[in-house]
Amino acid sequence: MIPGLPSTPFRLDRLRNASSQVFDHLRGLIVTLVLAPGTQLHRSELADYYGLSSTPLRDALSRLGEEGLVDIVPQQTTTVSRIDVDAARQAHLLRLSLELEVVNSLAQAPDAALALALQQSIAQQRLAAQLQDDAAFDRASTAFHRQLFKHAQVADLWELLLRQGGNLERLQRLQPRTGAQHVLADHAGIADAIGRGDGGLAMDRVRQCLGDALAGVAAIRAKYPEYLGTGDSR
Repeated sequence: MIPGLPSTPFRLDRLRNASSQVFDHLRGLIVTLVLAPGTQLHRSELADYYGLSSTPLRDALSRLGEEGLVDIVPQQTTTVSRIDVDAARQAHLLRLSLELEVVNSLAQAPDAALALALQQSIAQQRLAAQLQDDAAFDRASTAFHRQLFKHAQVADLWELLLRQGGNLERLQRLQPRTGAQHVLADHAGIADAIGRGDGGLAMDRVRQCLGDALAGVAAIRAKYPEYLGTGDSR
C-alpha cells in the first residue's frame, strides 16, 4: 500500500472524466502533504486503488508532472517530487502581483453582489473557526480569494495560479499556521476597502494578507530537509 493513500475505497463518478478525477484526488493528497515528498507512486497499486486502466492514470500523472508535483522516470518510477522553493517563490510573486491588480480594479467600481459574496464567505470562515474545523476554514478562505478573481472577470487567472501554486501550497503547509482571527481580520479589511472604493487600501490589505510566504524557508529546510529540493537558490 502506498503510504498516505486513504484506506477507504475511491468512488469514481462514471459521469465525469476518470483521468480528471484521479488528478484532482492525487493533487489534493500531494498539496496537503498526505502524500509526502519522496513517496513512490506505484502504478499497479494506483490502478488497483482507482479501479482504472493505465491510460487515465498515465494522463493524470502526466498533468501532475507538468505542475512539478511528481517526478516521472519513464518505464521506471513515479515519485512525489520534493518541494521546489524557487517555483514556490515565483508562484507567490505571481499571486501577489495579480491579486493586487484585481482588488485595485474592483475598488474602482464597488459592487453590491461582490460585497454580499465576500461577507458570506467571511461568515463561513468565522463558523469554521468557531467549530475549529481547519479544513473547512481553509476551503472558505480560498473561496474568498477566488471570489475576487471571479467578480473581476478574470477567473481563468485564478485557475492559472492554482496550476502554478502546488509547490507554494506544500511549502505553506510546513509553516506555523496563521491564526484564524488574523486571517478573518485581513479578509474583512480587504472587503471593507473594496466597498469604500479605496484601491490603495485594498492593495495594502492584500499585501498584509498574503505576506511573505517564504519567510520561514530556512527553518523548514532545517526541520524537513528530506521534503525540500536541493537545487533551490535560498
